[in-house]
Amino acid sequence: MVPPGRGDGARVVVAGLDDSDSSWRAVAYAVGLARRQEALLVLVHVLPAHPLAMLAGAAWLLAGPDLTAADRMRDRITAGLSCMVEARTLRWEFEVLPVGDPVAGIARVADGRRADTVVVGTSHALCHRFGGATGSRLIRTGRWPVVVVP
Repeated sequence: MVPPGRGDGARVVVAGLDDSDSSWRAVAYAVGLARRQEALLVLVHVLPAHPLAMLAGAAWLLAGPDLTAADRMRDRITAGLSCMVEARTLRWEFEVLPVGDPVAGIARVADGRRADTVVVGTSHALCHRFGGATGSRLIRTGRWPVVVVP
């Protein structure tokens, strides 16, 4: 058994967060996983694309309100982790990525951080039934273990 804090590289758990109930459950799972592994937890939020702005080619116009929502998410994460005694020593970061494909954004962060595990919640959106759910698409990349939390 390898002693905590030693091994062949930094341990990193990446979790996607889109403010859905299943993504918050995925964050809770990732917190426990990162705590047990003494890993860095990187929470990733990709700003959602707005259909009207995308049609006009001006998605950047509507990013302001989403940044406010991302700041509220960061506040919720901070408050939640500060209430958990076992998570007070957890190392974590929150990355907000520009409007784009959540799978590409999460994959880019996971590759850049050399993630050991990626955790996401299940997708319930109708569009994911046609284009593929985030978890399924991440699993198909085959670059890291992916945990999909219901």
